Amino acid sequence: MNISAEPCLFDLPVVHDLRGNLSFAQKGILPFEVERVYWIYDVPSGESHAGRALRRTTEILVALSGSFTVETTDATGQTRTFTLNRSYKALLLPPMTWRQLSDFSTNAVALVIASAAYDPDDYIRSSESFISGSK
Repeated sequence: MNISAEPCLFDLPVVHDLRGNLSFAQKGILPFEVERVYWIYDVPSGESHAGRALRRTTEILVALSGSFTVETTDATGQTRTFTLNRSYKALLLPPMTWRQLSDFSTNAVALVIASAAYDPDDYIRSSESFISGSK
């Protein structure tokens, strides 16, 4: 898989079994070498998670449990909304994509797979800074 210039959904592999399904991500399926994995959980139902963009890092988001909405804005100003509610649906977020997570269902778990380790200098934490910096 190649890294898209804009946010896009893609399917992770699914192994169907009567005992339960299994999805996975590994080298060759993901468009980058994984440097960091983290998850967001215990967000109160209906609440939002702070918006931000990354200058150099690509991320993939997956709803491991429950559902949430991701609103994205790319460097051209195009806004798109994605609802993640299946554990095999992944959302690719290229660098310089503003993202806001909201509408968390009860017990939702958001998995984030990143192409780089945490670097505070990579973060844009203000939508105004993102908009002015991407022009």
